[in-house]
Amino acid sequence: MDSEFITYVLFSKAYNKIYVGFTSNLIVRFSSHNKLGKGYTSKYRPWEVVYIDVFVTKKDAMLREKELKSFRGREFIRNVVLK
Repeated sequence: MDSEFITYVLFSKAYNKIYVGFTSNLIVRFSSHNKLGKGYTSKYRPWEVVYIDVFVTKKDAMLREKELKSFRGREFIRNVVLK
């Protein structure tokens, strides 16, 4: 099976907020963050994708998500990705 798993970072310029997640379908997931739901991302729209990493396994995508959600990961996002 040829599936990919994507770890992604969203950024809301309007609120200066970061969101980190992973998915197997970035287009559908991104659309749901910007249009659907009642969760965290619905409060800080609009979002833009500012970073992605593609992995072969779900486990690797989840590990990268965890790294990016850490203090050092958020420093990387603020100091490298968003500059």
